[in-house]
Amino acid sequence: MPEQKQVCRSCGNKGSGKYCNSCGQPFGVKRLTVSGIWHEIFHFFTHLDKGFPYTLKKLITEPGKMQREYIEGSRQNHQKPFSMYFLCLSIAALSIYWINYTLMHYFDAGDTHEGAFFDKYWVILQICLFPLFASIPYLIFRRFQYNFAEISVMMMYFFSFIFVLLIVIHLLKFIWPELQTRYIELPMFYLYTTITYVNFFNKGKKLFVVVSAMISITLAFILAMWIQDLLVELFT
Repeated sequence: MPEQKQVCRSCGNKGSGKYCNSCGQPFGVKRLTVSGIWHEIFHFFTHLDKGFPYTLKKLITEPGKMQREYIEGSRQNHQKPFSMYFLCLSIAALSIYWINYTLMHYFDAGDTHEGAFFDKYWVILQICLFPLFASIPYLIFRRFQYNFAEISVMMMYFFSFIFVLLIVIHLLKFIWPELQTRYIELPMFYLYTTITYVNFFNKGKKLFVVVSAMISITLAFILAMWIQDLLVELFT
């Protein structure tokens, strides 16, 4: 007796066996349960070999080298560059907003305008400015013959970690509520940029790469802060 065809609940394709031949989803979809959700959470924290956690770990332990290897073809275990960038950006914007909100309501500190800006405009601003930020290292390091798309991928991963670093720096406000985070952000950005660029442009003269990295992050930081301050005044 021929095996009965099943309909995939995801794409509507008909087939037999356990999995859909079109999209790969199992035909037998189980009902959602609390134990199933806890299993997914446990699986996320105990299988850190792929995707977001793996990529973030590599950005911490091997900045620059990780991006170079990705561009050269080692891509299977990594979170895709734009999704990594957008996810870290969104988490940072939400986190910094809530940090400011908590400081204002419970510590009588924080910046109301800055909190509103991060809530409404910061994600859009960073996405709009990204092509400009990627253009700076592309123009400075053109001799290395990376195209704009490859530099953009490197920078998406670079900024992904920068966004996470921003969260950590802003959390220091719970210890020092009046802390001006820019005085910590810039030195940390200089350090991380230098390490990333030296590892990524590893075939260039180290002094040239270090100096160029300083110029690149300085231009990007000044530009970002100037536009952010301007928009905070205009829209908040």
